[in-house]
Amino acid sequence: MATRKSAASSAAKSATPAKRGRKPKTSTATANYDADQLLKYYREMLLIRRFEEKAGQMYGMGLIGGFCHLYIGQEAVVTGIQANMEDGDSVVASYRCHGHMLACGMDSKGVMAELTGREGGYSKGKGGSMHMFSHEKKFFGGHGIVGAQVPIGTGIGFAHKYLGEDKVNFVYLGDGAVNQGQVYESFNMAALWKLPVVYVIENNRYGMGTSVQRASASTELYKRGEAYGIPGKQIDGMDVIKVQEETAEVIEKVRKGGGPYIIEMMTYRYRGHSMSDPAKYRTREEVQKMRSEHDPIDQLKKVILDSKLSDEDSLKSIDREVKDIISDAADFAQNSPEPDPSELYTDVYALEL
Repeated sequence: MATRKSAASSAAKSATPAKRGRKPKTSTATANYDADQLLKYYREMLLIRRFEEKAGQMYGMGLIGGFCHLYIGQEAVVTGIQANMEDGDSVVASYRCHGHMLACGMDSKGVMAELTGREGGYSKGKGGSMHMFSHEKKFFGGHGIVGAQVPIGTGIGFAHKYLGEDKVNFVYLGDGAVNQGQVYESFNMAALWKLPVVYVIENNRYGMGTSVQRASASTELYKRGEAYGIPGKQIDGMDVIKVQEETAEVIEKVRKGGGPYIIEMMTYRYRGHSMSDPAKYRTREEVQKMRSEHDPIDQLKKVILDSKLSDEDSLKSIDREVKDIISDAADFAQNSPEPDPSELYTDVYALEL
């Protein structure tokens, strides 16, 4: 991903290993933090936040059409999990997937160009918000059908095991998808064959406009695999340090052949289900309370400053750098040409890789 150098971001990048993950644990109790590591988390979450804010603006200007589901508020989930991933691990997500793409290392220019339906996009402008792929980054799509990514990710996990790879597939799904029948068919097969799959339920409390309490007889979603012997765990998905710490051991067990695992991330989206959703099913006070008390970026910023791992000027420098990256991505997206009509006939059938 193209970046502009700054002192703060250089420090953050210096902590990035050749392989993703297996980093030393930090501790929220002892404040035993690695400055470069936490600055890296801060920058990655900020990149997702600023990207989504810009996407929302461009949607409002009519530059992005179709559906657009923003990830604002949920950045700690994918950032913390990504910290424990290794090269070659794979990801499949729902339609709320821009943050996952950026966390996988996909270029913000290509992601934004796809949102605007341009040739420079990851799917050459033909996929839009919900259908982007990167074989290089092992990102196998956002998926527009609720729950459809779960059997696909399970199949990718089967491929990892069949090919004898020491890799894990991460399936991201929302609380609104957990009552789909295909989810449980996938759980059954994953448990039967002890597949290396981590099912990450991003519980942002509302499936479209319906709260979990009104839609699910059982609201402890991490227990949904008990009938198949799949263990589960609930984690505060608004705290990136907790996400990284509490998923590290889980992922290692799955990688070593322990079979599938379900992680329920308790998180929250600040915007509506999609850009067309006015979100009148919840109060402004509820959203503001989450923003003021549990925002993942603000929480990490406080840890960094209180622990004197960095200062306000350095963090502002990171923000300026990130804003420049997103501004460049928006310019690229608007100036990239639209797909040639001949593209209607390409990629209809998959070619051998």
